[in-house]
Amino acid sequence: MSDYAITFDLVDADSDGRISADELVRLMEVLGQPITREAAQAGVSKLDKDGDGLIDLEEFSAFLGK
Repeated sequence: MSDYAITFDLVDADSDGRISADELVRLMEVLGQPITREAAQAGVSKLDKDGDGLIDLEEFSAFLGK
């Protein structure tokens, strides 16, 4: 498993293979950097290449691999 996949799995709280805006909000709260759901949705939209409103491992890895 790649480092990206390990990190992805930590953020993907419900283990559905996708990161939602709500999961991103929870992550940022845990990290002590709370964000609004709107800000999280904007972040997801930036990485969401297939337009499903979620971040999959491929999209996540592509972003981190830049």
